[in-house]
Amino acid sequence: MIVDNDLLSIQHARILAENAFLAQKKLATFSQEQLDKIVENVAIAVKKHIQDLAFISHEETDSGKWQDKCTKNQFVCTHVLNQLRSMRCVGVIEEDRDAQTRDIGVPVGVIVALCPVTSPVSTTIYKTLLAIKSGNAILFSPHPGAVKSIGKVLDVMIETAEANGLPEGCLAYLSPATKSGTRELMNHPAASLILVTGVPGMLGSAQGSGKPVIYGGTGNGPAFIERTANIEQAVKDIIASKTFDNGIAPSAEQSIVVDSCIAGDVKRTLQENTAYFLSDDESHKLAALFFCPSGKRRKGLVGQSAEVLAKRAGITIPAGTRVLVAERKYVSEDDPYSRELLAPVLALYVETDWLHACEKCIELLLHERNSHTMVIHSTDEAVIEQFALKKPVGRLLVNTPASFGGIGATTNLFPSMTLGSGSAGRGITSDNVSPMNLIYRRKIGYGVRNMDRLEQLERPEETVVNQENSHHKDNTNTHGIDSSKAQVIQNILNEAIKALSDPADR
Repeated sequence: MIVDNDLLSIQHARILAENAFLAQKKLATFSQEQLDKIVENVAIAVKKHIQDLAFISHEETDSGKWQDKCTKNQFVCTHVLNQLRSMRCVGVIEEDRDAQTRDIGVPVGVIVALCPVTSPVSTTIYKTLLAIKSGNAILFSPHPGAVKSIGKVLDVMIETAEANGLPEGCLAYLSPATKSGTRELMNHPAASLILVTGVPGMLGSAQGSGKPVIYGGTGNGPAFIERTANIEQAVKDIIASKTFDNGIAPSAEQSIVVDSCIAGDVKRTLQENTAYFLSDDESHKLAALFFCPSGKRRKGLVGQSAEVLAKRAGITIPAGTRVLVAERKYVSEDDPYSRELLAPVLALYVETDWLHACEKCIELLLHERNSHTMVIHSTDEAVIEQFALKKPVGRLLVNTPASFGGIGATTNLFPSMTLGSGSAGRGITSDNVSPMNLIYRRKIGYGVRNMDRLEQLERPEETVVNQENSHHKDNTNTHGIDSSKAQVIQNILNEAIKALSDPADR
């Protein structure tokens, strides 16, 4: 029997959306305490499987490190959960008794979610917790490169959530997942919001649905090491960040920009901390490995270790090398190192001072218009402030590893696996996405003034206007004379301007 997966996926998408729409109506009646109970139990259930899920996702995607994927899963089940516990997302979420105003948190409805192949399990857990916390239904379209791992973690969460009271249909996933089915899901009238992390190939379809889109992409973000920085610590932060899960974290550094007066110290420190500097010939070989002559990205290289990349490119590197560094001068369309490389590879630029470094960072951020994060290592607050004011970026991190600071692990930003790319014109927010991005606020305002009082306040103004009109009538003749004089002067000025504009008079 021949089965058309596209038609099957489209039909399943329609069924999922209709069921989710009805189920969410029930969920919308739940109190915050009822939702919190489901969230807690889902996190506890998933926590028992985080290592197995890390193994499965690493084996299926062939990218990153299973140990680091396990860390990300743990981060969501503990750190994100701890942050969620103190939040109120539905019902009365804010009240000002003096002003007599109140905010009611209202779920948006049905969310369609797409997750990346780079972090399929942790992102799926995270989105599920956020959706339930905020009283929304959420439907996943699994990434074709991570169908098994996303399906496995969702099966665990669906069983636990429904056993703890979640209405059936509020949490589900598309199967089979095809592009046609995913588009049907996004375009369905029941869908209220589209939450996309990674998967840039589907961003156009998401935006074309006419629904609000929250997009968290990866980023071509630079790290600037300014002359006042603690060089040793800055380099260690960058190496730790860029080697975590082999460089595929959404906020990981893609390049380093260095103040020229400390460039020698930075290079030496990088080499002492497992970085290998490529020669010109070696940098060409590595670039050819990542990109075809046409500029198209080759598959199978995302999240590979420095050792594997060097071997495939035919480059001999010292044992223990963890990061490959290519020294560059310019940002250009033709230079592969100006592009995003989801691997432990860094471009290095040297600039004469922080002003030129500022310009270089802006070039890098705007090059592929997908940069949502950058980091600066400095102790000069004036320079940090200038970077914060001028960079076209959603988040500026200071003196921290970008991979960890961006997601809120080493900073007090909201702990998040979706970093909004709104600063690049993609999606409706540049926030670290939280449950508050998945609700709208219903504003309540009590009457504190009556119309009679307002009218009394307006009457003196009307008297003044009437007086001015009377005065205007009394001086009509005077204004007429003034107007004629003004017209004569204007004519003289026009003739003068005309004469000055004549090329023959110049």
